[in-house]
Amino acid sequence: MDPKSVESLLGGCSGVHFSGFHLDDTEKKSSTISDSNRFQKQPFVIGVSGGAASGKTTVCDMIIEQLHDQRVVLVNQTSFYRTLNDEELVHAHGYNFDHPDAFDTEKLIACMEDLRNWKSVDIPNYDFKSHKNVSRPRKVNPSDVIILEGILVFHEPRIRESLNMKIFVDSDADVCLARRIQRDTIEMGRDIKTILDQKYADIIIPRGGDNHVAIDLIVQHIRTKLGQHDLCKIYPNFFVIHSTFQIRGMHTLIRDTDTSTHDFIFYADRLIRLVVEHGLGHLPFKEKQVITPTGSVYTGVEFCKRLCGVSVIRSGESMENALRACCKGIKIGKILIHREGDNGQQLIYHNLPTDISERHVLLLDPILGTGNSAVHAISLLMSKGVPETNIIFLNLISAPQGVHVVCKTFPRVTIVTSEIESRLNEEFRVVPGMGEFGDRYFGTDAC
Repeated sequence: MDPKSVESLLGGCSGVHFSGFHLDDTEKKSSTISDSNRFQKQPFVIGVSGGAASGKTTVCDMIIEQLHDQRVVLVNQTSFYRTLNDEELVHAHGYNFDHPDAFDTEKLIACMEDLRNWKSVDIPNYDFKSHKNVSRPRKVNPSDVIILEGILVFHEPRIRESLNMKIFVDSDADVCLARRIQRDTIEMGRDIKTILDQKYADIIIPRGGDNHVAIDLIVQHIRTKLGQHDLCKIYPNFFVIHSTFQIRGMHTLIRDTDTSTHDFIFYADRLIRLVVEHGLGHLPFKEKQVITPTGSVYTGVEFCKRLCGVSVIRSGESMENALRACCKGIKIGKILIHREGDNGQQLIYHNLPTDISERHVLLLDPILGTGNSAVHAISLLMSKGVPETNIIFLNLISAPQGVHVVCKTFPRVTIVTSEIESRLNEEFRVVPGMGEFGDRYFGTDAC
């Protein structure tokens, strides 16, 4: 496949970039992967190359942020520098660290092969001052997506052949770097002029991390290759939280007709909390530095403070406690929509914060069925001045029909759910569903 400039295919860069904030939980995973993962396809392996300061790390970070519902691990080629011997240490200032011989390529290949076969690996901790591996290696567990980043990751054919996608981050500095490497290698009698040759890349990203359009295209392609649900492939604004046996177990309990009201509330609250926390991860954020009790500086993030919730009465009110637990003192508005006849909808009542147009809104309704109620609610919010991009719709289960309706009508509204249902029945109820959620949650199903 010939290299293709993403910019030439799609044009200029997109506008303001909003991405989900995700703390990779790879280190928390057990080194033993469950049998449910072993019959899956191998992980999707991405190679990211480019010159020094070209923006490789920024591109990797942006891909990881947008793949917030996948397990992603980053492997740096610089972790595999060879330990210098005594003679090399004496002349370390003149050592060519940009040459392939500077790396323990065999160890890198072995680690990548183990990760591709769902095996945990130990990544060396290389110290750039002593030029040795120090302390204990970093344990890395296999993940759905593996990103290998480094200046020479495309040089070794065996590495190139193992990559599902090869990304070259281009910048003006690359020309100078390539010339320097060619100069050094010619002086050393080695001919590796194609170390940074872009011909090995599947995709070339001009302007590095500034090219949001390119990153979005890459993430969409990765999602497709991972075989996510068709709805997630079709609608980039639709997200399903990563399913685990624990989540499936809680869904089993709240869907069971024999589950008591007390247990239904307990497990529904746990699921709602997960959906709310995932939804909060889609809010825009900025970097913030704080001073820790040890007097050290910690660089973290700060989410937007102009936030409110809006619950669709009455089922949506079941989600308010979880939202308050995550966002202390948050304002919450109400919308009442009445169902009429052949699935018609009528807006009956609303009470919203007066400054709602200046806030990001978390719209709460546990069931997305036909999508009509959601369309009414979102339309009301937008009529009050809320930008479409500032609305995040949170629910527990979504019927495909409702997802199509909402996503097509409001393609810039973010939707987060915990499971996708099979269909709607002739009475417009979701199947398999969990019954009238409000009645079961508030204990009025026997009335």
